[in-house]
Amino acid sequence: MLVERVKQSVSIDWQVRENARAQIRVLVKRVLRKFGYPPDLQQRATELVLEQAEVLCKDWAR
Repeated sequence: MLVERVKQSVSIDWQVRENARAQIRVLVKRVLRKFGYPPDLQQRATELVLEQAEVLCKDWAR
């Protein structure tokens, strides 16, 4: 679920576009809240997802 939604938010130049990063942050935070992830750990988890997406985005970009 999360991976698919992040993939949909990735564009070719998403790494330099803060708008795309903001969309991914919102998406990740929603999923974390939905599944009861501790609020004090959400910021780091969100940044980790962004870091991982940056590495994988070459394969995901449309």
